[in-house]
Amino acid sequence: MADTTREIERKFESRDSGLPDLTNVGGIAAVVDQGVMELDAVYHDTPDLRLAASSVTLRRRTGGSTPGWHLKLPVGPDARDEIAAPLTDEPPAELLRLIRSRTRGAEVVPVVRLRSVRDVRELRDARGRLLAEASADSVHAERLAGGRGEAQWTEIEVELAEGADPALLDLVEKRFRRAGVHRSDAPSKLARALAETEPDGSGGPAPRRKKPVTAGDHVLAYLRDQRDRLVALDPAVRRDLPEAVHDMRVATRRMRSALRAYRPLLDREAVAPLAAELQWLTRELGVDRDQEVLDERLDGALDALPAPLVAGPVRDRLSLWSGTRRGRTRPRVAAALDSRRYLDLLNTLDAVLADPPLRKAARRKPEKALAKALRKESDRLARRVERAIALESGPERDTALHEARKKAKRTRYAAEAARPALGKKARRLADDAKSLQRPLGEHQDSVMARQALRSLAQDAGKAGESQFTWGVLYGREEKAAALTETALPARWADVGPRLRPKG
Repeated sequence: MADTTREIERKFESRDSGLPDLTNVGGIAAVVDQGVMELDAVYHDTPDLRLAASSVTLRRRTGGSTPGWHLKLPVGPDARDEIAAPLTDEPPAELLRLIRSRTRGAEVVPVVRLRSVRDVRELRDARGRLLAEASADSVHAERLAGGRGEAQWTEIEVELAEGADPALLDLVEKRFRRAGVHRSDAPSKLARALAETEPDGSGGPAPRRKKPVTAGDHVLAYLRDQRDRLVALDPAVRRDLPEAVHDMRVATRRMRSALRAYRPLLDREAVAPLAAELQWLTRELGVDRDQEVLDERLDGALDALPAPLVAGPVRDRLSLWSGTRRGRTRPRVAAALDSRRYLDLLNTLDAVLADPPLRKAARRKPEKALAKALRKESDRLARRVERAIALESGPERDTALHEARKKAKRTRYAAEAARPALGKKARRLADDAKSLQRPLGEHQDSVMARQALRSLAQDAGKAGESQFTWGVLYGREEKAAALTETALPARWADVGPRLRPKG
């Protein structure tokens, strides 16, 4: 089983292996010598360095206090999740699964060997608590594949202890600057090794993407951002991290929304298969996410009930029901991400973005082309909401409100895609769509909760248990839905005039 730690650190250029004095910097009272260790790490990647391009590293390291396999995934500025596995000859399958969205089935091979002599210091406060670890590293890099040659350098690495204040790194950096030591341009040792051992000397960070100009440029930029987010979220979903499934599902919906809202800019036949596959992935993720939302709602509703209204083994039944359903939905998500269909989707998405099937309209200025598409979206949303409001309460209205909710999401995401080009106009539309999405979402959650409560009450009755509490919860959900429906016309009176196209 792999172990995970959150690594927060900064790297600094150093002309020698010396470490500037850090005593009295940010509460550091003592700098404790931990001796010198020798580290030998072989970094693995695809032959075309897909992991390095995503700032992901996979290494097999011997020496030091933590020998083994280490996979590092970026999670924010200066921060990475390090997932460790025992030392074996080949990369562990559990780590390879976490990089599948990046490797796409390509072979993972040794690309760089780094041998380091590390002089370690512990930075402790006046009470002896560990604040950080500082190390001065003398590094020797040897290219194993995709390049040639060797490189040597020295650097200083400061890594925060668990629970330490990240502000300490700012204070350490300030002290280092006064000593003539500056932040490293390379985000990692591997990045520097690759840059300095490229056969043509062209190594280094990938070129920055060009600023979008045309309407098509803006749509493609949005799609690329969401593609990157989808790929980056894959390991988090596999690790079952909080909100990961939700966030990946949102990324797929945003791409689908952009493809549908801006169809006049794209060849429909070329992007239709991609849209269909994104819908498939959204659906596979949605089964687990919907259950997760439902669990949270029912747990919260039960917690809010006064004790006298809880009759029978309600909590145990809810836990059993939820566990059984999640036991089916989680494997379904895992199966989708492990499927060939998922990899084909990612490859198709890359192909569309690399050679986008743009129509003539995509070359127009974004102020006109994107605004026209958004007017159509807001008009469709207005018609959906007005139809739902006009219906009587009941299943037909529930369905119409759900359709309006989906349309509000699509309009919101389409407006977000246009915001860099249209500014405040797109932001206001996104805000208005979101203000509708919230109550419509609350209503749909109530519909789903009532369906679940009815099923739970039936199961309780068959087992000879009291159905009273389930009926109380059902009544509360029914009242919540009625309140939402009652308030919706007023919300629409405020938002509707801005969503209806003029003229």
